[in-house]
Amino acid sequence: MPKSSKPKLLIATGNPGKARELADALKHLSLRFTSLTEEGIEATVEESGATLEANALLKARAYSQASGLPTLADDSGLEVEALHGEPGVHAKRYAGEHASDEERVRFLLSKLKGVPQEQRQARFRCVIAVVLPSGQEELCEGTVEGCITFEPKGALGFGYDPIFYLPELDKTMAELPLEIKNTLSHRGRAASKAAEMLRRLISQKELS
Repeated sequence: MPKSSKPKLLIATGNPGKARELADALKHLSLRFTSLTEEGIEATVEESGATLEANALLKARAYSQASGLPTLADDSGLEVEALHGEPGVHAKRYAGEHASDEERVRFLLSKLKGVPQEQRQARFRCVIAVVLPSGQEELCEGTVEGCITFEPKGALGFGYDPIFYLPELDKTMAELPLEIKNTLSHRGRAASKAAEMLRRLISQKELS
């Protein structure tokens, strides 16, 4: 398929790390990826949903309407068992609306002060929504199990990656190269499912 005839997909995120992971996970598809910046979209969508699914759909719907393009958006959360599932859907705003990744990490570690290693189990969840201009909507989910470290380690990830430890690899998510992270992370697993769904939409000519 010539490049000019490839369907265009808007990856609707302002987070460069997330955009890089999603584009890498979907790079084998016959699609042209575009961004909010490339489409001249400056508006932000308030993540007011009570669930990851609701927030992913809110963003995908709004940006598809703004761009007129098939749009992919995601929302992810961190569920820590010792904190009864917090921060969950509020992971990005857990330490305050404008907190940096480092501030979020420090805040979460402070909440777990005194909690022993065997009680620091956690789960990353990601939900990807794809919305087409026709109104068709699709959802995919990915999860990964791990635990929270006592100190950040690694510089390759973003968000809570430096304190999310994968026992089977003896590494945090932030110590993994992108090609490995995308095979086992919550976002990578959701993107793998999304890739199959997008491939189906392309074959059915739903994406154009």
